[in-house]
Amino acid sequence: MRHCSVQVRGLLTRDELDRYNALMQVGGYLEDQNQYDLAYIVQKEVDILILPAIERLKEKGRDRDRATAEFLESLKAVDEED
Repeated sequence: MRHCSVQVRGLLTRDELDRYNALMQVGGYLEDQNQYDLAYIVQKEVDILILPAIERLKEKGRDRDRATAEFLESLKAVDEED
């Protein structure tokens, strides 16, 4: 089973994280039993489950980019005043 990144896991809600951990345990068990066809289905569920957290991470990046652009514009305005 493939884990998602720490950044994405940090943005999962409590319910999403509980479900994520349970699915990873089930998937790990299935892999131990060489039931890779079933583990694949569980992995697809994990991939769907983490999509909202990935979008939250992207939005945080866009917010950071906007804040950086605003900061650089403010520095530019201060330099023009001098």
